[in-house]
Amino acid sequence: MFVLALLGVAVAGFFNLGRWLVREDPLEKTDAIAVLSGRMPDRVLEAARIYKQGYAPEVWLTHSVEPGETLQKLSVRFIGEEEYDREILLHEGVSASAVRVLDPPIVNTADEMKTIGAALRPTPHHSVILVTSRVHTRRTRKLWNSLSASDGKAIVRGVSDDSFDPAHWWRNTGDALDVVREVLGLLNAWAGLPLKPVS
Repeated sequence: MFVLALLGVAVAGFFNLGRWLVREDPLEKTDAIAVLSGRMPDRVLEAARIYKQGYAPEVWLTHSVEPGETLQKLSVRFIGEEEYDREILLHEGVSASAVRVLDPPIVNTADEMKTIGAALRPTPHHSVILVTSRVHTRRTRKLWNSLSASDGKAIVRGVSDDSFDPAHWWRNTGDALDVVREVLGLLNAWAGLPLKPVS
């Protein structure tokens, strides 16, 4: 009987894993909207929507070390994701003076939390909206709480028209791979980030 109950819990956990990974906060006014790198153009378009609703006066972009660093070794010119994101923001009606690219360059989400946290410290209210994919919201919250909570308040928001299906995540390879990646990332975060990016 106990084994059957345990099996039932495991099956329920499996099917509800996608829903559990989506952990968003209600929107409120903040000092800035920060776009986490990746999934272009979905995240930056969501940031533009939030900006136009008046939730923050600035949109912050991070910029990744890769693939620019590797391409530079091959003498291949690379225009970073942040430059395309900036163009999209301008196209969507965000003022050029409201767009800010943060330094230093980042490698992963943990780096982004530190970079955004450092940029947040001098702001008046110390609050930021972090825009990411819905499946990535719980891990984003965990990393902010672990690495940058002392820098201010973070509102974690997923892309409103995200194609991720939390109720049926196992039905396509894209959603399934996202869930596996997020679970492994959360395990690493809970363990204190022992696994580091490849250098």
